[in-house]
Amino acid sequence: MWADTLLTLERGHLQRLLLWAAASVVIGTALLALLAARRSAAPLLRHFAIQCIAWGLVDAAIVGWAWRGLAYRDFAGVQKLLNILWLNVGLDAGYAAVGITIALLGWRWGARLGAVGAGVGVVLQGLVLALLDLRLIALVGPLR
Repeated sequence: MWADTLLTLERGHLQRLLLWAAASVVIGTALLALLAARRSAAPLLRHFAIQCIAWGLVDAAIVGWAWRGLAYRDFAGVQKLLNILWLNVGLDAGYAAVGITIALLGWRWGARLGAVGAGVGVVLQGLVLALLDLRLIALVGPLR
C-alpha cells in the first residue's frame, strides 16, 4: 500500500470518528433538551444522553490530537498504526463489556434506570468505536 493511500484512509477514519463524535454530542444534547422541555426526570434517558455527550467530546478531542500527527508512514509506521488499532479494538470491547455490566447491575440492584441508561450509552459507544477501528484495519489489510 502506498503511503499517500494510507494517509487518505487515516484521514477518512478520523473524519468518520469526528462525525460520530458530533452526532453523539448532538443526540445527547437534544435528549437533554427534550427532557428539560418536558420537565421529565427520565433517569435512563438522562444518563444515556450524558454518556453520549461525554464520549462525543472525548472522541472529538482524540480526533484533534490525532489529526495533528497525520503523516506519511513507512512499513514500521503502518505496523505501529495496526498495533494501536488492535489495542483500541480490545479497549472498545472492554468498554462494551463494562457498559453491559453497569446496565445489568443497575437493573439487578433495584432497577436503577440511571445506571441502565449509562450502561447502554457505554455499550453503544464501545461497539461503534470498535466497528470504526475494525473498518480501518480491514482497509489497511494484512502487512506482507
